[in-house]
Amino acid sequence: MNALLNKVLWSPWRHEYIKSFSEGIIHECLFCRLTQLSDDAAYVLYRGSRAYAVLNAYPYNCGHLMIAPYRHVASVDELDDEELIEVAKLVKLCVSILKKALKPDGVNIGVNIGKAAGAGVEGHIHVHVVPRWIGDSNFMPVTSGYKSLPMALVEMYELLKEEFKKL
Repeated sequence: MNALLNKVLWSPWRHEYIKSFSEGIIHECLFCRLTQLSDDAAYVLYRGSRAYAVLNAYPYNCGHLMIAPYRHVASVDELDDEELIEVAKLVKLCVSILKKALKPDGVNIGVNIGKAAGAGVEGHIHVHVVPRWIGDSNFMPVTSGYKSLPMALVEMYELLKEEFKKL
């Protein structure tokens, strides 16, 4: 059997993302665009006065959240004090909610500034908050290079949105 056929995983929800490249939509800043959409359409979980928390639509792991300031700045040193404080408080809040709702064994928190550091969206700083579980790297990524996510994005959004509503 052809080895390429063994690497096919169906992920039809990515179709809109892929279409956006040919339609020119992707050239807009993702984080600026998310602020203009409804919470449900953008998977926004929380809107503060200077920053917001959103569920990553193309996650590394179930429950992968991102926190971004509303203002379009590329680096942490460009944030004003109020933005920096609100972003930090949202990181703390997101970790707390993920621990309560998903009970991860750990959490990765990170910021990638610049292409060399792995930033997928270089022009708008954002913090990744990724829940992790012992054993979440099963045979799929090890043997095939693919990661399997056990919960639908909409289901994860609804679960986490309920936790944020309790605030």
